[in-house]
Amino acid sequence: MSTANTAARVTKGADNKPLAFRRSALRLLGTMGPDRRLVAFALLAAGTSAALAVTLPRLLGHVTDLIVTGVPGQRGVDFGRVGEVLLVATSVVLTASLFALARGRLAQRASQLTAHRLRSECQAKLARLPLSYLDGQPRGEVLSRVTTDVDNIALTLWQILTRLINSVLLAIGALTIMLWMSPLLTLCSLGTIPLAAVLTKSFARRARPQAVRQGDAVGELNSYVEEMYSGHELVRTHGDSQTAAEAFSRRNEAVYQAGYRAQFLSGIIGPAIDFIGYLNFVVVAVLGGLQLSSGAMTIGLLQAFIGYTLQFNNLIGQMASLTNIVQSGVVSAERVFQLLDSEEQDPDPHSPERPHRITGRVAFEKVSFSYESGKPVIEELSLTVEPGQTVAIVGPTGAGKTTLVNLLMRFYETTDGSITLDATDIRLMSREELRSHIGMVLQDTWLFAGTIADNISYGVAGASREEIVAAARATHADRFIRTLPDGYDTVLDEDGSNLSAGERQLVTIARAFLLRPALLILDEATSSVDTRTEMLLQRGLASLREGRTSFVIAHRLSTIRDADTILVMEAGRIVEQGNHHELLVADGSYAQLFAAQFTRESVPD
Repeated sequence: MSTANTAARVTKGADNKPLAFRRSALRLLGTMGPDRRLVAFALLAAGTSAALAVTLPRLLGHVTDLIVTGVPGQRGVDFGRVGEVLLVATSVVLTASLFALARGRLAQRASQLTAHRLRSECQAKLARLPLSYLDGQPRGEVLSRVTTDVDNIALTLWQILTRLINSVLLAIGALTIMLWMSPLLTLCSLGTIPLAAVLTKSFARRARPQAVRQGDAVGELNSYVEEMYSGHELVRTHGDSQTAAEAFSRRNEAVYQAGYRAQFLSGIIGPAIDFIGYLNFVVVAVLGGLQLSSGAMTIGLLQAFIGYTLQFNNLIGQMASLTNIVQSGVVSAERVFQLLDSEEQDPDPHSPERPHRITGRVAFEKVSFSYESGKPVIEELSLTVEPGQTVAIVGPTGAGKTTLVNLLMRFYETTDGSITLDATDIRLMSREELRSHIGMVLQDTWLFAGTIADNISYGVAGASREEIVAAARATHADRFIRTLPDGYDTVLDEDGSNLSAGERQLVTIARAFLLRPALLILDEATSSVDTRTEMLLQRGLASLREGRTSFVIAHRLSTIRDADTILVMEAGRIVEQGNHHELLVADGSYAQLFAAQFTRESVPD
């Protein structure tokens, strides 16, 4: 436990290291590279829509001039000409709307494809990460990065490709026409831009740390919810629901506070920019009125210019308001990139070796290992297991029993020494090749939502129903399966909660049997069931162990009496070795453990 906590602190400390905002933002945009054709079409549609929409105020201003001044050489208003201009304006609006619709569809597809790709990359990355990373990260935190943060990235990219790009293009178009209409009034309009930029940068800089805290708080909340839900029976059994609710409230409050502060600081930007825009509008209206009175500008031209001024100020406000969404998206991207950039496990050899013939002979040669430098868990352990032997490993908690099999599975790499399988160093084999020869049955069963047949055949592609039934019969699981309403087609709930603990374990034993591994690892496989069920499981395990090299980790010493060799481990070292009878005669640590356990089991209830 201390090792996992230390790993969690180290990982979290690394994750909290802030990445450069600009670098992260550019990398976020770079994730859309494979969809650049979609992005290009989306930008083209956005540009066309903006170019059409930006002409609308000028067209309406021209209508105003036609109505006010009439057409030279004719009496009154030329309504025919007015109708023509209004028809053009209507066509412009409809065409711009169609291109805007295309822009939105293309942007949505590009952003969702990017999110799909990021999830796939995260899944592939998790498969390459060492077990130490996964041990040190709360599951809810990892889940939050792969789901919530990736969804937020998709939303941000969509907002960038639609609202932000559209606002930028419209602002550029409006500014260009304003310069053509009246350079003087345009300069007056731009006078407030530096102030708006300073305010936006100031508030955005204060809002970003809150966005980071919000992301971390959401991850912590997800971890707590996942933890409490998976252990809800224990929480209720201990009457700890109130304490759990209070702990949830604290984490929920942390999410609220961080989110509120981030939204509040970012929300100030919009009203501040609007206020500056109103001041700008007053200046433009006064100066425009003076130009109108002097004959330098027509009323239609002034109307159009004021329309562009309002549009320009509104667009600047929209772009400023979007900083909150962009910041939140970049923070989510940083969290996902931190996962994707995490140090991976050592790669497999370029040309992996494989034993000429798998018999199951395993040798540990002066193996040492430590989770933390200077704190060895296993020291210079040497052990040879012949094919077909059953080796039981016993000892107190923290003696290194599970670590030993983790090294054999290459979940962790040895610090010193080597482990060989049939004379081949397992570090020279690919992990996939090594693990394909090893079957595991753990204390904590893992079943997924699906049929019993699917659960038994997990990991064996194309297994026939006959093979599945044969594996169940060999491990004594067939009998209880046939008593279920749908037999092998019975659908299990998540984690197999509609089966008893013993039945779940029998399914996992049948699964291991179907794999037909050369090596078998049993880690407390019967410790969570009653004595009667244990006897049934032992029959299944005996069938499973037959002809296979087996490593059995057990606290119930009565279950390992028939082991060929029993190893007694203390502080990462083998202190005793022999069969059950030899160790009892030696009257050492094993004999003391056996006597203490036998005494406890003999005391009547």
